[in-house]
Amino acid sequence: MAGFRALPSVDQVLLSPMGQALIDGHGRAAVTTALRNRLDAARTAIREGADGETEAARLPHLLAADLASAARSKLRPMLNLTGTVLHTNLGRAILADEAIAAASAAMAAPLALEFDLDSGGRGQRDDHLRGLLCELTGAEDATIVNNNAAAVLIALNTFGQGRGAIVSRGELIEIGGAFRMPDIMARAGARLVEVGTTNRTHPPDYEDAITADTGLILKVHTSNYRIEGFTAEVPAPRLAQIARKAGVVLLNDLGSGSLVDLGTWGLRSEPTVAQAVAEGADLITFSGDKLLGGPQAGFIVGRKDLIAQINKNPLKRAVRLDKIRIAALEATLRLYRDPDRLAERLPTLRYLSRPQAEIAARAARLAPQVAALLPGFAVTATDCASQIGSGSLPTDTIPSAGLRITGPGGDAPDRLSARLRALPCPVVGHIHGGALILDLRCLDRDEDLLGALSA
Repeated sequence: MAGFRALPSVDQVLLSPMGQALIDGHGRAAVTTALRNRLDAARTAIREGADGETEAARLPHLLAADLASAARSKLRPMLNLTGTVLHTNLGRAILADEAIAAASAAMAAPLALEFDLDSGGRGQRDDHLRGLLCELTGAEDATIVNNNAAAVLIALNTFGQGRGAIVSRGELIEIGGAFRMPDIMARAGARLVEVGTTNRTHPPDYEDAITADTGLILKVHTSNYRIEGFTAEVPAPRLAQIARKAGVVLLNDLGSGSLVDLGTWGLRSEPTVAQAVAEGADLITFSGDKLLGGPQAGFIVGRKDLIAQINKNPLKRAVRLDKIRIAALEATLRLYRDPDRLAERLPTLRYLSRPQAEIAARAARLAPQVAALLPGFAVTATDCASQIGSGSLPTDTIPSAGLRITGPGGDAPDRLSARLRALPCPVVGHIHGGALILDLRCLDRDEDLLGALSA
């Protein structure tokens, strides 16, 4: 019984200075629950032979650690050193400072989301982005939803419900999370009409499939895979001619569509939204949080009469954007008005265009400092390869540099990786060739990594 008597009572701890400090930080109910759990664990340990004085001495530290752990969100900032710039599992694009400020302002006060300040009447939330999107893409009109899958869904439902939707077999893609284009089409109420083969589709395949029941032709940019070899596809301008002649809608889904030519920064060019508009598609859908570098959103641009029909679809309210993302998107789109400074101000382009020599210099500088923080592990600078991610240019890599970390035992990379993920600011790399690689392409400051590892 002496061991049990060494433990304080619940009231003793709650009334102590330490207990009062924890209550101020976490609330009485949370502290009381955590304390009772810790006391139960201490009593169990004493029954199994532990010393009561030792358990009592450990109690304050363990209680504080339990409360801190419970209060820590799993949705917390981390360092993406995986080498994948737009990592879907890590939230994709990092927003520009201007977008963060705009989102913060939208959260902190009322704003004219659907209120026309000139007339005093009701406005439209899409109006805040419509003009910018038309300016940057050359489209007649635009509407906005909460992601690109929703953009494709509502367009298919508006023009294909109960009707045929023609698509090449080579473009029946599956995106992340096992979402497949045929499934989206089925949910939209469209009847899938497959044409061509996996690797080759020709104009007559589309022309022969069009009937009085056809609602639209769907072209899908295969941004997350490549079919190479003996291949053929019908380019968008030719599809536009076929659709126009038949009087059906051509919907071109660009997926991670870009507003600028990536070739300007040494990357392989992806089709831009403006190019898709110029090629004659009636509607174009694309994402906001991939190559565009903004928050999650889906855009539909194209013919004014067709956009009007989409906006009348009851689904539009179910997939609309909130004020915070609209504010962030407006600020992001405004950056595109100044293309000369875009790579400086938009994190996605800054990371993608960062020269390898600059990254290699950072790796050489950080290697000895990181080694000092990881005793027992060898840290060396190394060349590596980054990728864009989120289904963009899947076969392309970007020369990069980082830190190669090895240790004793075949499981050393896995052990270290788990330790780094458990840090207050988690550090996530990738394992390759028996080592943990920390690709530094997306690291903005040395002190960010050194501060995280110091924990």
